[in-house]
Amino acid sequence: MNEFINYETLINKMKYLGLEGFLENLEGISKKINNNEINFIEAIDYLISSQIKFKKDNVYKAAIKVSHFPFIKTMSDFDFDFQPSLNKSQILNFCTLEFLNKNENIIFFGTPGTGKTHLATAIGIEVAKNSKLTYFISCKDLVWQLKKSRSENTLERRLKHFASYSLLIIDEIGHDILNEEESNDLFQLLQMRYEKHSTILTTNYNLPEWSKIFPGNKMSLNAMLDRFLHHSHLITINGPSYRTKEVSQYLSAIEN
Repeated sequence: MNEFINYETLINKMKYLGLEGFLENLEGISKKINNNEINFIEAIDYLISSQIKFKKDNVYKAAIKVSHFPFIKTMSDFDFDFQPSLNKSQILNFCTLEFLNKNENIIFFGTPGTGKTHLATAIGIEVAKNSKLTYFISCKDLVWQLKKSRSENTLERRLKHFASYSLLIIDEIGHDILNEEESNDLFQLLQMRYEKHSTILTTNYNLPEWSKIFPGNKMSLNAMLDRFLHHSHLITINGPSYRTKEVSQYLSAIEN
């Protein structure tokens, strides 16, 4: 009875200290000690390692949550064989975060469904896992937020907010045509991040076509590109659509 009370007391103390990693593994470790499979020091080391892993997992989950990724996909989920135009070693090197340490940018070009957002997200997840502030947002939502803050006289504060992230991923540049005011807000943000933090852009438009996205703002566009491209990796995906592939596989499965 006393052993049971002591064990329950131990459990309560662990709960009080937030040692969830200990709690998850305590019963299994106790059995291994009783069976002489491990000694006391090995048991303590295992429990401490379990607690460290538990804390890291929680930090990772929290970082992913606040980053607002549209989905959770890593590089291991990407089918490089389906997109042979990509330099796999170059893409995987982005996950070492060397580009982030150098405040470099990445632009993914490609037609819809070629995996631009997947790759941007996978890189972003690696950045977030390393406890670097990361944020994913569509260009449409970003422009809307900046426009709203302008009407509320809080634009400067909002720009500083987005400028502060170690990595900002702006998805689908060109989804909507931007007027001069919207373009200037976006250009101002990119200028604030220049040589201070890294930015990843995804777009369906090649650079010569960007004048279609920002009509009537050629001078500002050229000035922004001149700065932004100075430290940028330009990745073009020339390949088929994953969505078309999935539809074809689905139809094939139905026919068979």
